Amino acid sequence: MSQYRARVFVTLKPSILDPQGRTVERALSHLDHGNVSGVRVGKYIELTLDGERAAVEAQLRDITQNVLSNPVMEDARWELEEAAAQTDLEPA
Repeated sequence: MSQYRARVFVTLKPSILDPQGRTVERALSHLDHGNVSGVRVGKYIELTLDGERAAVEAQLRDITQNVLSNPVMEDARWELEEAAAQTDLEPA
């Protein structure tokens, strides 16, 4: 059995207004970053899952679509990679 690290990215669909993104965009403009536009704010979630890759992918798909996002309003994508073996040594 392997351990996997997943990264899930959730953003509002382009047709959905993003008031938080608009607020960030206005704040950036007030801070002399007027060349920034189209700011969209989303969610980033990290998960660690144990199991066989095919089963983990199916589980992650279900979690992403049914728990971490609202498919009516949000787009979601995920990345999955095998977790590196952890050691008990602290970095120097």
